[in-house]
Amino acid sequence: MKIASFNINGIKARAQALTDWLDEAQPDVAVLQEIKSVDENFPRELLEDRGYQVETHGQKSFNGVAILSKLPLEDVTRGLPGDEADEQARWIEGTVIGAKTAVRICGLYLPNGNPAPGPKYDYKLAWMERLKARAEALLASEEPALMAGDYNVIPQDEDAKRPDAWRKDALALPESRAAFRRIVNLGFTEAFRSRHQGPGHYTFWDYQAGAWNRDDGIRIDHFLLTPQAADLLTDCQIDRDIRGHEKPSDHVPIWITLDA
Repeated sequence: MKIASFNINGIKARAQALTDWLDEAQPDVAVLQEIKSVDENFPRELLEDRGYQVETHGQKSFNGVAILSKLPLEDVTRGLPGDEADEQARWIEGTVIGAKTAVRICGLYLPNGNPAPGPKYDYKLAWMERLKARAEALLASEEPALMAGDYNVIPQDEDAKRPDAWRKDALALPESRAAFRRIVNLGFTEAFRSRHQGPGHYTFWDYQAGAWNRDDGIRIDHFLLTPQAADLLTDCQIDRDIRGHEKPSDHVPIWITLDA
């Protein structure tokens, strides 16, 4: 089972880039972030024509997440539990039925948090506390489950080409990193780091100042796996080359394969 995560930075602007990548990479499941579209305007036909079941949790002009699945997809829920007043579309989950086992797949778009300090950063940290509570529930289920998406967290200095440039950014502040670690340390496996070590691995390059040409990137898109999902992990890679394609997102896909 190949599962990918891709912040597409606007489905309308990036429809061609998305479908080109889907045709090439052929993931069984893809979780998308920043679709920036209400549900009724999402171009689902483009994806259904490629064999995907499409489930969205959209919001006009901002945020928005989706799950695309070529495998049976059941029990889809929308919205991160813990705050009934939260209207931002940042969380979707569903159970994908593989050939060998079912996997609970959670797609997330964690708040950016800038400028920090401030209300946006407070919202980020509060959202991460809710994420931790959902993570604890996933672990308690003792089933294969994962949380994938744009976490807007640079876990360590080695995850940035120029770590000093991010010292005061919400993505790398000590409180952000500590909140991320608290979730991982519950018992999750960070898929990419379980397969690859060292610096130089990025999933985001800003559009400004020639960041892509200088490989001035950061790694902020992550897969966190429960122990039952980690036991099934066979690979994890970043499709970095598509950042150089025409009209790209500022993120690139990251994907895993599970023996499921």
